[in-house]
Amino acid sequence: MSQQHFLIIHGLGGSGHDHWQTWLADTLTENNYPVSYPTFSTFDAPNLTVWLKELHQAMETIPANSELTVITHSLGSLLWLHYGAATTKKLAKRVILVAPPSPTITLKEAPSFFPVPLNSSHLSRTAEEILFIHSNNDPYCNMEDAGNYLNLDHPSVVLPNAGHINPASGYGKWPSILDLSLTHKIPILN
Repeated sequence: MSQQHFLIIHGLGGSGHDHWQTWLADTLTENNYPVSYPTFSTFDAPNLTVWLKELHQAMETIPANSELTVITHSLGSLLWLHYGAATTKKLAKRVILVAPPSPTITLKEAPSFFPVPLNSSHLSRTAEEILFIHSNNDPYCNMEDAGNYLNLDHPSVVLPNAGHINPASGYGKWPSILDLSLTHKIPILN
């Protein structure tokens, strides 16, 4: 039987000690789940080529027989989309992409991440289950731009008034993402 393993991928600026990703990593670890939570180089001015290499190195450390769940935030979601576009094999059991930034507005801090590969078949190859989590008032991705992700034929959840789903919008401790990560069921998120 394969063991559950979690890979948490931060976005621009990393995820500090008060971010839900750090809380999730700590909580999973405290409950004896293996967690990979790499810190990518120059996270305030990221380079896609470097981050792809570092993500590949992190993926290489995860046992091949693991039931992998990948949880991304913001620019980490775009990193996963690029990583998935470059492979033809299944990489994970589940992928949860939280608050991906607009694929149509290049981030000045991360121009190498654009254009974003938005191809449903590439994405489908990477995991058995894929879920997008958006906010209806995300300053980095309005609902019109989020439609680019909604059109990829994978489930999406839209949180009301959740901002960028980060500590600034009240997402430090986030029990719903823990439940989602462990149960594989889409709960009512808040």
